[in-house]
Amino acid sequence: MFGMFFMGALYLERVLGYDALEIGLAFLPATLVMGVLSLRYSERLVMRFGARRTLLPGMVLIAVGLALFTQAPVDGSYVPDVLPVMILLGFGIGVSFPALMTLAMSGATQADAGLASGLVNTTAQVGGALGLAVLATLSTTRSDNLIDSGKPTTSALTSGYHLAFLVGAGLVMAGLVVALTTLKPEEQAAGEAGPTDARPAYAEAA
Repeated sequence: MFGMFFMGALYLERVLGYDALEIGLAFLPATLVMGVLSLRYSERLVMRFGARRTLLPGMVLIAVGLALFTQAPVDGSYVPDVLPVMILLGFGIGVSFPALMTLAMSGATQADAGLASGLVNTTAQVGGALGLAVLATLSTTRSDNLIDSGKPTTSALTSGYHLAFLVGAGLVMAGLVVALTTLKPEEQAAGEAGPTDARPAYAEAA
């Protein structure tokens, strides 16, 4: 998901010719959707349906958004080729991250809440950096190979970005499988933490 913002910005700049301001405005819909969900609706969804049931459709939306970005053409335009991706990712990220934090914190005792929160945030940053490095390497390698074989630069770059988005979507789906098979509902995790230590998971995340 972190790689999408980097690779997506490169696609907008190097293929579609956007400048810095236009790239920022292009990502604005995703930011607005994430902000509105995080401030007003994510907590309600988690409280009503549970963090695990909220996380899973959010991850599906992220995977679909990344998969859709693999269809962005060399001569693409914003509304049909980029805006739907931004909206899907905005909704997916906006509901997934609060739900994931809730699940991560649900099994922590009061004494370990700070440590657990720090580990979650650190893991997210390290994972994001590692994932970006892998996706950028794959994209660059594919683009360089296509350029060496005589493909136009913009076409080669677009193909490299498509590969990065496709791999990113695959990684999200792998994460979805892990979530389906290993994550416990937060109520069960909180119960295993002990009745005296358990606190509402969303409150811990806040």
